[in-house]
Amino acid sequence: MHDGNDADDAHDSEVVVRKRRKGIYILPNLFTLAALFGGFYAVVMAVNGRFDLAAAGVFCAMVLDSLDGRIARMTNTQSAFGEQMDSLSDMVSFGAAPALIAYVWSLKELGRWGWIAAFVYCACAALRLARFNVNTAVVDKRYFQGLPSPAAAALVAGFIWLMNEYEVSGSQVKWEMFALALYAGLTMVTNVPFYSFKDIQMKKSVPFVVIVLIALGIAVINIHPPTVMFSIFVIYGLSGYAVYAWRKTKGQQTSVISTSTDEPDERGLHK
Repeated sequence: MHDGNDADDAHDSEVVVRKRRKGIYILPNLFTLAALFGGFYAVVMAVNGRFDLAAAGVFCAMVLDSLDGRIARMTNTQSAFGEQMDSLSDMVSFGAAPALIAYVWSLKELGRWGWIAAFVYCACAALRLARFNVNTAVVDKRYFQGLPSPAAAALVAGFIWLMNEYEVSGSQVKWEMFALALYAGLTMVTNVPFYSFKDIQMKKSVPFVVIVLIALGIAVINIHPPTVMFSIFVIYGLSGYAVYAWRKTKGQQTSVISTSTDEPDERGLHK
């Protein structure tokens, strides 16, 4: 008498299980995979001695990485899987790839000091991404805690791109590359606040002058892309320390940690 009911219950439970299965959103993850390919492409090009294309791969990954999150929010397709995928992609494109490119291009000329600098950069990128994932809920969204990994990668790749454009070999600027790799790497794990641009709403209307300024910015970049792009990221890479010094002078809180319900209050640790 109970066989029919048991069969129906089993069928219902199967339906429930099927309904609970979650798929993977294609659109944002396509951009994440494309960014990952950019980092992988950069490493392959560096091994083949095409450092101009290697730098271009890192910059392409940076653009794609900036789009996947925004697209996920705009299309309401955020997911825990996408967040983890994005972090792993960032580690390859903005952690391992710039370190390997810098080492092959220049740092290997320094022997053990070269690979130490490359490893410090790579390790700091991993630490920065791990800390970002842990502190997402407690950090002021307007600022990054430390230099974001795409900007650090842009500093390294931009320098290589610029030197390659002026036909300067890596062996000629090996100590400059050494210093830049250490600066970019260590700045990623500081508590210095860097503006995140996350409070800019893409869906809101803007004054006409903003569009004109964007057009002028594109025109300026096209004058000489390597010089302009590297200069922009140098300014951004120094801006956090300027903000930190300004807040310190004014007696304001320098930490971007706000409040936390899960972790101990960290405000006193970052002054």
